[in-house]
Amino acid sequence: MTSEGTAGRPDGTTADRPARTVKCVVWDLDHTVWDGILLEDGEAPLRPGLREVIVELDRRGILHSIASRNDHDAATAALRRHGLLDYFLYPQINWNAKSSSIRSIATSLNLGLDAFAFVDDDVFERGEVSFEIPELLVLDAAEAAGLADRPEFSPRFITDDSARRREMYLADQERTRVEKEFTGPQEAFLATLGMTLTIHPAQEEDLRRAEELTVRTHQLNTTGYTYSYDELDAFRRSDTHELLVARLEDRHGPYGTIGLVLLAKDPDAWTVKLLLMSCRVMSRGVGGVIINHLRRRAREAGVRLLAEYLPNGRNRMMLITYKFTGFHQLTGADGLTLFEADLTDVPGDPQYLTVRTPSVHAPTAGAPTGEDRKR
Repeated sequence: MTSEGTAGRPDGTTADRPARTVKCVVWDLDHTVWDGILLEDGEAPLRPGLREVIVELDRRGILHSIASRNDHDAATAALRRHGLLDYFLYPQINWNAKSSSIRSIATSLNLGLDAFAFVDDDVFERGEVSFEIPELLVLDAAEAAGLADRPEFSPRFITDDSARRREMYLADQERTRVEKEFTGPQEAFLATLGMTLTIHPAQEEDLRRAEELTVRTHQLNTTGYTYSYDELDAFRRSDTHELLVARLEDRHGPYGTIGLVLLAKDPDAWTVKLLLMSCRVMSRGVGGVIINHLRRRAREAGVRLLAEYLPNGRNRMMLITYKFTGFHQLTGADGLTLFEADLTDVPGDPQYLTVRTPSVHAPTAGAPTGEDRKR
């Protein structure tokens, strides 16, 4: 197995140690996105190079939002005039502390605060945010024109999912709006979405997104192992491993590739070395569906199903997911816990979800061979 770094794993392999990766830039407005103070100057022109930076980072899959002390209606109108309003998700334009606004954005996007950068011209505002959220990357507005050149804003790959990330978050906003207006149990709402989950062996074209997921996903990640493109490709080709990807879509549009599973396959046992999912599907019950898919396959193959769990301070939800899907602890040492699945009684898939599992031997990715299930 190839490796390019020193980030150790309990199995003795290594991989790249990811640097800070910014997933969302939160912008101030006055003297930052535009020159001048909007409420005093009226027509505030964009600062040189800002449009190009915002558009380029968006193309790379980096999201944008706003934390600005300003009049909401006036600032929104100015952003619309500049043709930039649609680039900003969950903008917080109010008179609250900016640290509070950033926390609100992080909650809405379901991202960790260490995935954010904050750009502001005011030294007091930067200091307040740095003090309240020390894990945040805080930058002077004077540095804004050069953001696209910084490594934190330069993902190794730009995938199709990256380029559509804002579009998918906008679809999530619409789903959230509809859900808030829905009256009834959660499963009844989920049934209105018409969700289809596809689980299939990774193809070569999936590997860039797969590497991106291992670097970006921390909360819904069972071990936090990080694998390079070359390592993932080797797993994909290996006779003793299986690399699976999961995609989700519903009537509002695609969520994109939202899950990754790495199995180590011995003659008498399969071990889940990595199971991760995008935070955007946390409330959709997808994790349990993927795990039960693995349990059924292991039972059919006549092998034990084991799973590793390594806490990272943010992934306790995955420990709970294992426990709620029939896993019991076997061993635990040096922070690594090994679980084994009960394969005697595996529930079917929920009624609100159609699950597609194209065969490992399908002639082309996405071919209609394999199994479609709707329980």
